[in-house]
Amino acid sequence: MSYPLCNHLGIAQRDKRSVSFPPDLAKAIDEAAAASGTSFSAWIAQTASHRLRLEAGRRGVAEWEAEHGLLSEHEIAEGLARARELLGRTPSKRPA
Repeated sequence: MSYPLCNHLGIAQRDKRSVSFPPDLAKAIDEAAAASGTSFSAWIAQTASHRLRLEAGRRGVAEWEAEHGLLSEHEIAEGLARARELLGRTPSKRPA
């Protein structure tokens, strides 16, 4: 059962859920949440949201490739460079 929490001040609604984790995973999540300065619930929500965005992106690429053909190595490299720029990251120097 879930309980939407609503506030008339514009705070987002939340569904309250009860979930179970193996103790070692729960401890690791507690540590990761503390390290990022957030709560257990917020860390789980952020992580799930990130995973859903990644999966949507993968589906989008697969749909594009189904219509237009596989991305070339050049197109992939351009996409990675653009993503790094948007994220403020520099290219990694991995051995070939």
